[in-house]
Amino acid sequence: MTTTLAENTTTPPVQARPRRRENPWKRRAPLLPALFFTIAVTQVPFLLTVIYSFQSWNLVRPGAQHFVGFDNYVDVLTDSQFRGAMVNTLLLTVVCVFVSMLLGLGLALLLDRAFPGRAVVRTLIITPFLILPAAGALLWKTTMFDPTYGLVNFVFGAEVDWLSRFPLASVMAQVVWQWTPFMTLLILAGLQAQSKEVLEAAQMDGAGRWRTFASVTLPQLARYLQLAALLGAIYIVNSFDAIYLMTQGGPGTASTNLPFYIYQRAFEGFDVGQSSAMGVIVVVLTLLVATFALRLMFRSFDVSGGVK
Repeated sequence: MTTTLAENTTTPPVQARPRRRENPWKRRAPLLPALFFTIAVTQVPFLLTVIYSFQSWNLVRPGAQHFVGFDNYVDVLTDSQFRGAMVNTLLLTVVCVFVSMLLGLGLALLLDRAFPGRAVVRTLIITPFLILPAAGALLWKTTMFDPTYGLVNFVFGAEVDWLSRFPLASVMAQVVWQWTPFMTLLILAGLQAQSKEVLEAAQMDGAGRWRTFASVTLPQLARYLQLAALLGAIYIVNSFDAIYLMTQGGPGTASTNLPFYIYQRAFEGFDVGQSSAMGVIVVVLTLLVATFALRLMFRSFDVSGGVK
């Protein structure tokens, strides 16, 4: 009887209320202003650039604006100066990325070791990357490469006008100096992320320093080197400050790259149509190279996020 009574007075289990499905727009709504701002300052100007690239429009003759189709692209691709600027851009990008990565690797290996004052040295190493590109270009032009008072001529005991005789190499030196700290930071992060147990196991197996670096450290750094090369190439290909302030693209067109050549055609030649076509070509080429580089980098990771 007691059992029956207890069973009758047992409180039925409370059923959980079905969870109300959250509207995804509540989480996305705060991001909409940033999205609209990004579209306004990036996509709208690019769309206008594409529209202008199909028109013959020179600001000197404002009434002669008319649609010309792909004539601007044909003129640009057959322009010898444009091809020369493209070669200079490719040479500048490849050399600067390779040299800055090589120097960054050496500096990162040195900074990865413990020594007195390491924090101060690390701070000094990254200082060039914190300087504005325009200020760095002026510093190298007036302090390093000045034919009379420059430090380079003082060190080598020569009297060489570096900016006139070696304009592209001078710009490369400044860009490498600016970007080596960035490469150093990325590679140093990769060095500090590697497993200490693996390094100790390699030493226990009798591997020397070079063997450990080639077989253990370098494969660990592969993804960091790929990321450094990708980011460095994307930014260095758009170098403008150093060329504008150090050489003005000269002598002649010896140090002219694509961004500076587009600037000349747009703001000195007032040719909006052809400069827009050049800008579209540069953007398309940059996207192709970046997409190819990203695919190569992502191949080193499997679906779960591990390294293959």
